[in-house]
Amino acid sequence: MTAPPGEELARLAALHGVATSYQPSADRTVTASAAAVTRVLAALGVDASAPQTVRAALAAREAELRERLLPPTVVCWSGSPPEALAALPEGSRLHVETEHGESREGVGELPPGVHRLTATAPDGRTGCAHLVVAPARLPTPAGRSYGLLVQLYSLLSRRSWGMGDLGDLCELTGWAGRTLGAGFVQVNPLHAAVPGSPTDPSPYRPSSRLFPDPVHLRVEDVPEYAYVPDDALRAALLERAGRLREAVLDKGGLIDRDAVWQLKREALELVARVPLGPGRRAAYCDFLAEQGRALEDHATWCALAEVHGSQWRQWPSGLRDPRSAETARARGELMDRVDFHSRLAWLTDEQLTAAQRAAREAGMPVGIVHDLAVGVHPEGADAWAQQEYFAAGMSVGAPPDAFNARGQDWGLPPWRPDRLAASGYAPYRRLLRALFRYAGALRIDHVMGLFRLWWVPQGELPTEGAYVRYDADAMLAVLVLEASRAGAAVIGEDLGTVEPGVREALRERGVLGTSVLWFERDWEGDGRPLSPDRWRADCLATATTHDLPSTAARLTGEHVELRDRLGLLTRPLEEERTAAANDTAEWLAELSRLGLLAGTGGGGDASSEEAEIQAVHRFLVRSPARMIGVWLPDGVGDRRPQNLPGTWDQYPNWRLPIADAEGRPVTLEQLAASPRLHALMDVLRERDQEAAAVDTGGEPPGDTVDQPYGDVRDEPSGGVRGEPSGGAREGA
Repeated sequence: MTAPPGEELARLAALHGVATSYQPSADRTVTASAAAVTRVLAALGVDASAPQTVRAALAAREAELRERLLPPTVVCWSGSPPEALAALPEGSRLHVETEHGESREGVGELPPGVHRLTATAPDGRTGCAHLVVAPARLPTPAGRSYGLLVQLYSLLSRRSWGMGDLGDLCELTGWAGRTLGAGFVQVNPLHAAVPGSPTDPSPYRPSSRLFPDPVHLRVEDVPEYAYVPDDALRAALLERAGRLREAVLDKGGLIDRDAVWQLKREALELVARVPLGPGRRAAYCDFLAEQGRALEDHATWCALAEVHGSQWRQWPSGLRDPRSAETARARGELMDRVDFHSRLAWLTDEQLTAAQRAAREAGMPVGIVHDLAVGVHPEGADAWAQQEYFAAGMSVGAPPDAFNARGQDWGLPPWRPDRLAASGYAPYRRLLRALFRYAGALRIDHVMGLFRLWWVPQGELPTEGAYVRYDADAMLAVLVLEASRAGAAVIGEDLGTVEPGVREALRERGVLGTSVLWFERDWEGDGRPLSPDRWRADCLATATTHDLPSTAARLTGEHVELRDRLGLLTRPLEEERTAAANDTAEWLAELSRLGLLAGTGGGGDASSEEAEIQAVHRFLVRSPARMIGVWLPDGVGDRRPQNLPGTWDQYPNWRLPIADAEGRPVTLEQLAASPRLHALMDVLRERDQEAAAVDTGGEPPGDTVDQPYGDVRDEPSGGVRGEPSGGAREGA
């Protein structure tokens, strides 16, 4: 009996990892449209445009799966045999060539790495696969640590050229580690941006995730800068830098990334004319050799963008292919510019490495936590150089949910899971290695994307999409392998609607989650604030993030007023005010019940708002969370979010300096001297002092949660949660 066309399409979709329905809540199932499923399959190279093509594709896929001995990539967790090998015919022989070129029979006792596996069946058939051998899990971080969360561009010192830079990051980590006892500093993605005017200010829509953006360079720290021969020209550059800095810090202007880059680029063009010394030249050549074709592609795209603009799909047809003869010829003609952009990548890599070294030298056990954006700009360098790995005509987003009835389209092309698997996850491995060069830990934005992503066909509403599944076992194995090689921790941003089983799978492999205080409620019970002893341990706990209201704004309700002024409320203003006030009141009642509001304020002179912010963080300290993060603007009472999801021109996203409660910009030097910030950070050190008192036989003050460093509850702290800030993601 022939299956109905809809059933055949569903079977075909399932065999390619495309879901024909999803559940926004446990009691509701939504079916994806046949048109959306068909277009998603087309992006995976599967023709499902008519009943006969569906049947042909289905038969071909089923035959392929029957005949193949091995999937393209096989995962072997240390201590466990690969599950994929159980389906091999009895008597099959296995041969492994390790990534170092050694030959072995069988898969026992293999070193961690990505090897080549060949299976030979008794009937003579052979199959080859990439074999990812990874540690069973990342080690649990030793002890607890607390640190600062900051958007680097917003952290201006009196030496900045109009926005925070890597020199400021070195200063921050050195001060926070030595003076505050901080264990880490988490920054926004520092990926390379797409050039243009105006530049997209969002750090979550980069041109490349493989290479950092040289706009973050501290120009004076480049060794060759001191040898630029024209003193008057260098003085003029510094004078212009001072004007950019003063416009933000003293005149209330916004951070002008384009102006900053124009100035730094002029300076770096001068620096590039200074010959490298023998040692520096050798280091640069090592970097070029290590980065290989990936860097050549990135620098070539940058050079071509200078000539033809940054939208590579509008370039002359031959240049749209990074492997074409036309592109090779253009690369030769633009060799000086290719070298310039390669050198910028090297200089930025050097300063990033120096920042992590400074953090460790300051006593930080983790150091700098870098942020991996969920995707790249469709017109950027990565999308051009890695075209075979991206799904043409698709964009990543989110389906409609209770917080956003229209769904979301983030404008980021997704990786093709089939091409990733066929390559042994080569581009993913290369990306992780690039970031772990200078990261003590890595935060993965929208970590649920390791499991599945919502693909939206271009030109369609976000409602007209479908989920596409990735091989989460392989994605996690590669992540654990590269992180363990680097000795780095991994934090998954798992806020919002999370598919059942995802948090458990991440925890099993040692990936920490993210817990934000205002969303930690007993969702499976009475919905009230979750007491600190019931929080999960394996997480980074914070009071807020870069695209949520600051703690001061949430406590005062100012975030509601801001959204009302911008026309972003979905309910009448009074309803929103009441809901926000009730939410805050419940949390303040919980803080009061635990005795956390009493005795705060650094000697009793703090305002009630400061006392409440301190109490919020004292609550975080009472939780078993292994990492506790303080949003740096909270330390000085900043009211403004760095990003307001759902806005573009209406709000200056990603362009605000850190400011005090009155909106006055605060420099790095002023932050370091701020009594308010020091009082807040003292709250985080109280637990250290209590633990030390217990160790020496003293009595810890107050009512404390038992075993803050030892055997703590590990369960996730609730069920499915709604996406914060109305469900918008990173302003993309």
